[in-house]
Amino acid sequence: MIAINKILDKTKGDRWIWLIIILLSLISILTVYSATGTYAYKVGKTVEKVLLTKHLIFVIIGVGMIYVAHLLDYKYYAGISKILMIITIPLLFYTAIFGASINEASRWVKIPVIGLTFQTSDLAKLALITFLARMLTKKQENIKDVKEAFIPIMGSVCVVFALIAWANLSTAIMLFGVSILLLIIGRISIKQISIVCAGGAVLLLLIVFLGPRSGTYKSRVNAFLHPEKQNSDKTYQADQSKIALATGGVFGKGPGNSTQRNFLPHPYSDFIFAIIVEEYGLMGAITVIVLYLVLLYRCVRIVTQSPKAFGALLAAGLSFSLTIQAFANMAVAVGLGPVTGVPLPLVSMGGTSMIFTSIAFGIILSVSRDVEEKGSKKVVVGEIPAMA
Repeated sequence: MIAINKILDKTKGDRWIWLIIILLSLISILTVYSATGTYAYKVGKTVEKVLLTKHLIFVIIGVGMIYVAHLLDYKYYAGISKILMIITIPLLFYTAIFGASINEASRWVKIPVIGLTFQTSDLAKLALITFLARMLTKKQENIKDVKEAFIPIMGSVCVVFALIAWANLSTAIMLFGVSILLLIIGRISIKQISIVCAGGAVLLLLIVFLGPRSGTYKSRVNAFLHPEKQNSDKTYQADQSKIALATGGVFGKGPGNSTQRNFLPHPYSDFIFAIIVEEYGLMGAITVIVLYLVLLYRCVRIVTQSPKAFGALLAAGLSFSLTIQAFANMAVAVGLGPVTGVPLPLVSMGGTSMIFTSIAFGIILSVSRDVEEKGSKKVVVGEIPAMA
């Protein structure tokens, strides 16, 4: 704890969030180290080499990104959001048509020269949330005007939602939900939001029944709703996850003693929470859940204390995105939802997910730093930096 306090003394922003970042990073390193045995065998490397050359590097880069992002005044992200949206829309189009297909989904773009794959939906989440925060702040004076505010704002939401949902429905639905929460906070009328939700539902049905992965989506929902009618291969991931949960007990089998890591297809990413429960038991599960709940609570405090509407909306959108994603991942692991490819923020192994999650944490801490420096004031609706 003394070492952690020394680290926290050199940072700015909410110390509780910094502590959560450190603890989640440590949990990530320990669990990924344990869960990558089968993966390491498949790629012909030792577990230590996989950890050091892949995951640990991204954890260190992620913490570095958090530190850099939290030092930049959050007001600059208003201008950056425009650039991100200009890049994101064409990139999502490119991914849908030419993206690398991994696990039967075109979600990735291969980066030239270095050969690493890049999941464009991670960038899209950050871009859309920051852009919505900027637009909602700028349009507050005529926020009820359909032509001036509603259409431009919802146009960006619907385009990004449709492009992501084509190959990654779970991420698209969560991002759409976060967008609706931001619209409510940003004072968009309930009538207009209801129209958007109805339109989104129609678009969702079209993608589920007519999209390129319609068979996969329907199969996963049927396997969740009627597991007793499915073949064992249809419920294999969920069944193996439940075995991990059942054998974890109260205190777990102990670090490195998981057996289900040898059977779960993605124990180091999509089902990492199941491995946490198996090795650390109910107490480990409660610890992780409490960390995300405390994160949400601290972020809500930042939102209510932010002196500017842009900072409040930015912190709200990013914190909702992180916590909703976290609980969606855990819900799948415990059988409360159909299988998805959603990682556990800051815990699951994954390069682009780790980097963009870290940037989101850094932006939240940037808003927190501004609150600390200027003192807590009531939110002033409609204020945004001139450069935006």
